[in-house]
Amino acid sequence: MAVPVAMVALALAGVRATAGLTLVVALLSLGLLFASFEASRPALRQLMPTAVLAAVAAAGRVLFAPLPDVKPVSAIAILAGAALGRRSGFVVGALAALASNVFFGQGPWTPWQMYAWGLVGYVGGILGEHGLLDRAPVLYVWGFLSGPVFGLIMNGYHVLGYVQPLTWESALVACAASLPLDVTHGVATVAFLAAIWLPWGRAIRRVVAKYDL
Repeated sequence: MAVPVAMVALALAGVRATAGLTLVVALLSLGLLFASFEASRPALRQLMPTAVLAAVAAAGRVLFAPLPDVKPVSAIAILAGAALGRRSGFVVGALAALASNVFFGQGPWTPWQMYAWGLVGYVGGILGEHGLLDRAPVLYVWGFLSGPVFGLIMNGYHVLGYVQPLTWESALVACAASLPLDVTHGVATVAFLAAIWLPWGRAIRRVVAKYDL
């Protein structure tokens, strides 16, 4: 929660370096999550499912490049979080953004995409740990909301970094302009979840049980 809190607090305070400071907070969040994952000292057999899902998510984003905001990354990150744990969900989302940007182009937006997709997977992991994603309405509601949540974070990066003068009106205009794409992202995520949730989920859980991950 430090990233959105810092975004809002620094913007309201009128700090001139808001964009740079919030980027630092986002990078710290990424560093802490990756350090936490590393501190758990996962064995290679535990790393493989996370690495494979991150690679598949990155490849899927590239494959669907011609269709704006129709991407499987959010769905795969949610599935990873539910099946492998919240930290794995975060890592899958973050690494998918980093790896696929080799194709789309790296830039100051990359840490924000890593954080946003990582957060989608992390929340999916929390919901999965409480058994909530076993309920189809909860699964599909979070799948749909992941689009606007991802968009809100990326809009925050855009508004704080590039919109001048920064006012409530300019921020709302920027968010409104991206709303159709964010809704498309959410609908696409629901469609991808409907396609992969049961078959991929069963396969991953069999691997987890077989190798005691």
